[in-house]
Amino acid sequence: MEIWDALKSRHKAIADRPLLALFEDVDRADAFSIQLQDMRFDYSKTNIDRDTRADLIKLAETTGVSAKRDAMFSGARINETEDRAVLHTALRNLDGAPVIVEGVDVMPGVRNTLTRMRSFADQVRDSGVTDVVNIGIGGSDLGPAMAVAALHPYHDGPRCHFVSNVDGAHIADTLEGLDAKTTLVIVASKTFTTIETMTNARTAKAWMLDHGGDPKTQFAALSTAEDKTEAFGIDPDRVFGFEDWVGGRYSMWGPIGLSLMIAIGPKGFDAFLRGGQAMDRHFQVAEPLENMPIMLSLVGIWHNQICGHATRAVLPYDQRLRYLPDYFQQLEMESNGKSVQMNGADADTHTGPVVWGAAGTNGQHAFYQLIHQGTRVIPCEFMIAANGHEPELAHHHTLLIANCLAQSEALMRGRSLTEARKLMQAKGLTGSELERQARHRVFPGNRPSTTLMYPRLDPYTLGQIIALYEHRVFVEGVILGINSFDQWGVELGKELATSLQPIVEGETPATGKDSSTSALVNYIHTHRE
Repeated sequence: MEIWDALKSRHKAIADRPLLALFEDVDRADAFSIQLQDMRFDYSKTNIDRDTRADLIKLAETTGVSAKRDAMFSGARINETEDRAVLHTALRNLDGAPVIVEGVDVMPGVRNTLTRMRSFADQVRDSGVTDVVNIGIGGSDLGPAMAVAALHPYHDGPRCHFVSNVDGAHIADTLEGLDAKTTLVIVASKTFTTIETMTNARTAKAWMLDHGGDPKTQFAALSTAEDKTEAFGIDPDRVFGFEDWVGGRYSMWGPIGLSLMIAIGPKGFDAFLRGGQAMDRHFQVAEPLENMPIMLSLVGIWHNQICGHATRAVLPYDQRLRYLPDYFQQLEMESNGKSVQMNGADADTHTGPVVWGAAGTNGQHAFYQLIHQGTRVIPCEFMIAANGHEPELAHHHTLLIANCLAQSEALMRGRSLTEARKLMQAKGLTGSELERQARHRVFPGNRPSTTLMYPRLDPYTLGQIIALYEHRVFVEGVILGINSFDQWGVELGKELATSLQPIVEGETPATGKDSSTSALVNYIHTHRE
């Protein structure tokens, strides 16, 4: 496609341009920022100029982002490999228009489920339940676990715990110290067959029975497999299902978010939904230049596919967003970690980046050395609130903000060899030792970053942030011509694990397995107690 070639040529021409030079345009900070309500997205510290941005917008137009976006919101089956609609947006469509799937408006069902969730959450919050244990994995765990931690200041319900790993240590450590008589267990599995989740669920059920609890009244399920939940012993009134047009990693807005609703209350959960809904409306109506999800995605395309930066660091300067990088890692890498386009052809460019990160300022004392002085450029995405939740510790938040802004400035500005020499001269060094020490203190600079700022991390704002990144992933997938809503890469490992379990247990021989796998199984048999 010509526009890809044009962008690559443009990058080649400006690759060595200092980012600071772009700020000779006195309007750059405002011209390369987007404001949505009280949220500000600043991408001015990237090597994207006005001409480059125009070409990136042309790329979005050429690849049909707007048409695909409209198709998604209308209920079209844009998940073509699974022949499904993609309608997690309907879960937060609190007062929007009907959404039609196969001639049927799905919104009455969505609203009914939400009403049932509210009623159940209120009952739990008023019942003396002290702890909620959510058992799930992947999208049934990462989303609510992240959101519950993020919104801790708004908790006025039971304590929430999350179990995902089939490693027995996870369920054992979580249940240790809990009172089985005042604990609610939520089993989150759409099919009620996910092996990790069901293994943990059976362990939790046995623990509850052994410690005086009653699974019949203390278990709930988030699943569409009512026959299996009933066979497990869960009352149908305590089962909350969701349709196949809600993918796991996009499911926190509905029943999978039940633990969050119990923690912060139905009103808080509604505020979370309304934040997501506000971002949906913005995404649908704003022109590309003022469209936050589109521009965030185009910045990502520029850095990954055009500049060749293979990774992306998500750096929330908020301890309560410590799980957000993990959540975005799944959202991006499970969605866009593909090598085949929608038409079945091989992808003709690299697709999703490696997404990683940690909460600031912890990351500064872990991996920022690599970001500042390593040989690879790693685009950074900073997030920071203007206000914390602890007014008595306002000086902490001031220091936090100063660190966040300093890091993005340092990545852009760097430190030249001349500046480093002056520092060493001031320390009294001369000659070759001055030169040697100075070189260690050079920062290349010209390392791009974006910054997302908002007044305070509350349920509404968290909803905006999550929906922003969901749509970012969608736009990038459309531009790359891949399906962001399937995850076939997860399946092969599951299949092989199922076949290996009886081999590990010693029930069947390792016939047909490669010599490495066979040798590792033999080691387990030799050393397992």
